[in-house]
Amino acid sequence: MPQLHVVVEVLYWFAVAAYAAATVFYVYFVMSKKKSYSWYATFLTGAGFLCQTASIGIRSSLTGGTLMTGGNSLVLAAWALVLVYFVVEHLAKLKIYGAVLVPIACLLMLAARVIGVGSTGATPAEADALAVLLRDWRTGIHVVLVMLANAGFSIGAAASIVYLLQESQLKRHTTGGWLKRLPSLAQTDLVARRAISWSYPAYTAGLLIGIVNALGIDRAGWWADPRIMMAGVVWIVFGAYLYLHYGRGVQARTSARVAIVGLVFVVALSIIARTLPLGFHVFGVAGT
Repeated sequence: MPQLHVVVEVLYWFAVAAYAAATVFYVYFVMSKKKSYSWYATFLTGAGFLCQTASIGIRSSLTGGTLMTGGNSLVLAAWALVLVYFVVEHLAKLKIYGAVLVPIACLLMLAARVIGVGSTGATPAEADALAVLLRDWRTGIHVVLVMLANAGFSIGAAASIVYLLQESQLKRHTTGGWLKRLPSLAQTDLVARRAISWSYPAYTAGLLIGIVNALGIDRAGWWADPRIMMAGVVWIVFGAYLYLHYGRGVQARTSARVAIVGLVFVVALSIIARTLPLGFHVFGVAGT
């Protein structure tokens, strides 16, 4: 149905445009604290989320399902990020994080269009084997858990960025300007800790399911896959965050920096690793 394919594309780009416009209003809201900017930012983010959801749903119906490959995985990562952000915004009543997280979702969707074009680099036999794996329900759970956890990690890192900005302001004894509109140190630290604490078990479960799947298909050298190795680094970094914060009682400034380092690896895992036609996840560069 050519018409539906056009609808999918229109909805997709409308979602990108809505996220971009929402980013502008979130920044204006942070700078001015005018409630009207906040309302427009939330409205545009919601409109973009609904369009993105519709685009994913229609594309899935046209293709007989949504494979977790290449650009598709980035689109789903952006969708999960916005979903989790809305939950946090509702619970914490803080919209400032939208100025960081919504543009990340927008960039993920733009990157999906670039990464989604290309060859998988897999042989026909490998492609068939991977197609079977991708249809396994455990793979779906694995991907969903990892994506939701990454969204939670991103929110924790965004809160950590806000924490460091606020702390820097207090150290310099500068209470004027837009920085005075940031949440309190205690509030941002609490959001960061809770987001990462809730996400880490989901990420751990997702990785374990992925390992079980890899062992089940008996693929030699699966552990050397660049994406698997980077996922292990993400797990270690955020594990270190929780250990330092709860086990060692380090200053929140130190753990905030660790969370930001973790976000760097999450972004690298989401984008850079998908451009490498190597390893067990070679299907990561498949088209959308």
